[in-house]
Amino acid sequence: MRSLRALLLANHRCPLPRYTIPMQVPASTCVPARPAVLWLQTITLLWMLVECAVSVWAAFTAHSPALLAFGSDSLVELLSATVVLLQWTPRFSLSERAAARAASVLLYALTCIVAIIAALSILLRRPPETSCPGMVITAAALIAMPILALLKRREARRTGNVALAADAVQSATCAWLAAITLAGLALNALFHIAWSDSLAALAAVPLLLREARSAWKGHACGCC
Repeated sequence: MRSLRALLLANHRCPLPRYTIPMQVPASTCVPARPAVLWLQTITLLWMLVECAVSVWAAFTAHSPALLAFGSDSLVELLSATVVLLQWTPRFSLSERAAARAASVLLYALTCIVAIIAALSILLRRPPETSCPGMVITAAALIAMPILALLKRREARRTGNVALAADAVQSATCAWLAAITLAGLALNALFHIAWSDSLAALAAVPLLLREARSAWKGHACGCC
């Protein structure tokens, strides 16, 4: 009994050293971006700057609602690529969930822009002029955007990044709108059918709404 009391007194006077267990940082917050993702988003940013500037300029010079909708799509795609890049910027520390929801909001904005401009072009009945720069930029986008969408979708599957998958959807949507715009511009130039591209743009609205809803819920549809 005396030895036990002496042992307790000794431990009280000289307490055992305390060891701290280092906190484990979640893997999702410290995984660096793949170089392929950074290259893809950088190329997207540069291309969207050119595409947005040319299409908006051509829209105002030719009074083309379809080109204005296409330029608005380019602006939203530019913002979406920026959102994906911000995930790996330590100063901003944007989480993947927040990035995916931001991309979803951008998709909803794109849907509203396309629907409003297409409806106004039908109601106002103002025929646009022929735009050679508009046809050139939409033809170039029709080639470039499906390739970017394919590469982004592949990297999104490898990394499991939802925001990148939503951005791939927007790239595929941009390609589809480029095809619609190009067809409308060609029909207007050849046959002077001013409302064809607006009707085709309105047909894209259900797809855009479905993709925006999927991105908001945290997964992207694989239809692109």
